[in-house]
Amino acid sequence: MTWPKMKPQRPENEFFWENESEPHARRRKSLLEKYPEVKSLMGPCPKLKWIIIGTVVFQLCMAAYVTTLPWYVVLFLSYAVSGTLNHMMMMGIHELSHNLAFKSPFANKALSIVASLPLGLPVAISFRRYHLEHHKYQGEDGIDVDVPTKTEALLFRTWYGKLLWMICQPLFYSVRPMIIRPKKLGPWEFANIVAVLIVNFAMYTAFGPVALFYMIGGALLGAGLHPVAGHFLGEHLVWNQGETYSYYGPLNLFTFNVGYHNEHHDFANIPGSRLPEVRKIAREYYDTLPQVTSWVGVIYDFIFNFDARLFDRTKRDTLSPEQRDNISLRDHKLHGEWKF
Repeated sequence: MTWPKMKPQRPENEFFWENESEPHARRRKSLLEKYPEVKSLMGPCPKLKWIIIGTVVFQLCMAAYVTTLPWYVVLFLSYAVSGTLNHMMMMGIHELSHNLAFKSPFANKALSIVASLPLGLPVAISFRRYHLEHHKYQGEDGIDVDVPTKTEALLFRTWYGKLLWMICQPLFYSVRPMIIRPKKLGPWEFANIVAVLIVNFAMYTAFGPVALFYMIGGALLGAGLHPVAGHFLGEHLVWNQGETYSYYGPLNLFTFNVGYHNEHHDFANIPGSRLPEVRKIAREYYDTLPQVTSWVGVIYDFIFNFDARLFDRTKRDTLSPEQRDNISLRDHKLHGEWKF
């Protein structure tokens, strides 16, 4: 992928600030008026739960099996296999955050906890809470924690700084929300923590630390400097004119088509398995939008091109203090207690 030279202008060491609301709601309204049949694609995917359950079982079995292998084989499998499949489970958790396996939010939350078990990290429920705000308030300052902080953007500007940031991306992705927008843990988070700790303890007791390295190490490696993790950069970093970018390449096979990212933000209630159909129906809406052609290329360009920076994100400040308070109250109401 070559670096586009058509980015909007902005002051030095500053994000791209936008005064208008995010573009997806406008495109969704227009597209549905022209193609109402897209509504038939909405709703849960029956295959999703079986793919997730099968992958979880496979990963836990692999974690037990690798304890019999030499350390260099364990390291390779942790990166190549566990990194890919645990990242796939992260994207499964992403699908479940939009209730795309079952109609019941309770069932989707429960399955997302199951999906987090081979990761060895209790990330499922907290991710759900923050990610839904990312969709509804894309780029909103202080609300959308998907956007890197100004401190990150200032500190990691050189190629070796950006390389380090990419390797440590799971850390920043996890810590950033607790700094920008801390939330009180609810019962579902505690359930997630307890479930993961029980499985971690069982795996450690039965198979030792190597099994946990395959699980947790694979999750961290797969979300860092790994081909499938290129989507973290490719989705919303401003590569050209636009703030959301789709990728239509083969790595979508391991990410539930999260590369169809404009389509996903336009229709978050359509599962990844059906997003190619959205593009097929409404090609004139999506084929004219800027795209990224390679997640590996995105990583390479981000690290080694001086023009690529963490400041290359679109932000907006369109909410009143009252609206921001209401968002927090609604989040607590939705996630502060058990919901069936």
